[in-house]
Amino acid sequence: MTPNPTPTQPSRRIAHLDMDAFYASVELLRYPQLKGLPVVIGGSRRKMDEALQAREAGRDTADIPVDEFPRLRDYVGRGVITTATYPARQFGVGSAMGLMKAAKLCPQAILLPVDFDEVRRFSQQFKQIVTDIAPVMENRGIDEVYIDFTDVPGGQRESGLSLARLIQSSITQATGLTCSIGVAPNKLLAKMASEFKKPNGISIVQPEDLQSKIWPLPCRKINGIGPKAGVKLEAHGIHTIGDLAARERHWLMAHFGKSYGAWLHEAAWGRDERPVTTQSEPVSMSRETTFSNDLHAVRDKAELGQIFTRLCQQVADDLQRKGYRGKTIGIKLRYDDFRIVTRDQTLAVHTDDATLIRRTAGLCLKRVDLEQRIRLLGVRVGSLVPRADLEAIAAGEPLELHDPDDPNGRLF
Repeated sequence: MTPNPTPTQPSRRIAHLDMDAFYASVELLRYPQLKGLPVVIGGSRRKMDEALQAREAGRDTADIPVDEFPRLRDYVGRGVITTATYPARQFGVGSAMGLMKAAKLCPQAILLPVDFDEVRRFSQQFKQIVTDIAPVMENRGIDEVYIDFTDVPGGQRESGLSLARLIQSSITQATGLTCSIGVAPNKLLAKMASEFKKPNGISIVQPEDLQSKIWPLPCRKINGIGPKAGVKLEAHGIHTIGDLAARERHWLMAHFGKSYGAWLHEAAWGRDERPVTTQSEPVSMSRETTFSNDLHAVRDKAELGQIFTRLCQQVADDLQRKGYRGKTIGIKLRYDDFRIVTRDQTLAVHTDDATLIRRTAGLCLKRVDLEQRIRLLGVRVGSLVPRADLEAIAAGEPLELHDPDDPNGRLF
């Protein structure tokens, strides 16, 4: 845990704010008659919405009968769930689950697509509310942020509870949406605390709460312990965070590696000195697409080529629009058996040029098995640097890439 503060040093109070079922909640503002019902959000197009409103032309969206909405049992396709309302989650439906699988668990659920424009608008709105009250905020995605309460007026009152209530109520009053907030001595514990009282709850964790509130939790509740590490921990009889804390640091380092083992020990004891950073640079930018039908590199070469070129152009456009260049170009493939492979190649210079990205990504494709049908194709550019930082560096000669076996050839 964070050391006790000196008399002149305020206690470190870090909050993690997580919007409740954000995508679904935004949709329920448009369709309040669906509140309390199992609703699943999936897909990025609003065709279902448009068809529904066309049938109900002239009727306010809030007055459309519930029976008129599409049901999950009628869905056919490969889409995945973006989020689900809490009534739907009670059936085992959750984020990233295939819609077809979810239909077996909760066929009566109402299916709505994502309105990304509205989601982004509400995301910007709630974050503006947060920074107006507590300016030191770290953006962690479209629906969650970290906030440093430590030096904010009122941030120490009731260990941060008063300020959390103010932020929570301000967001609800302005947007009609709810959020859950965890306040703790650091980011690690704050993120766990924000899950304690969902939805629309506030949880406070003090240093002395470690054994009673944190140690009984499963190890996977620690952000940074993934499925593989979780399985390995359980194989050693380590099921709870308390079990993890009971293991010696040197034992964890011997079994999980020097760096990760040391981190596991620190995390189990609730130690995390990471600051709340108001700005963070993106590590990479990527574009990917899942095909409606599996494609083959030879038989569907023309179609794949067009898609591949478009993805490269989209990534290049993203880089140029956001002012970055990268030099690690990578690809991602998911085969028809759901196996995923990735390959990358690092250039000598940073780029945001679509042609160079396409050429390099094409070389990466030559290093994977293309006999199997492809379900998903993606292109990624990493090792990003702001373009402004590169402008002072003299440009070298144009970089030429050649495949030693076929300098002019391309797969698709």
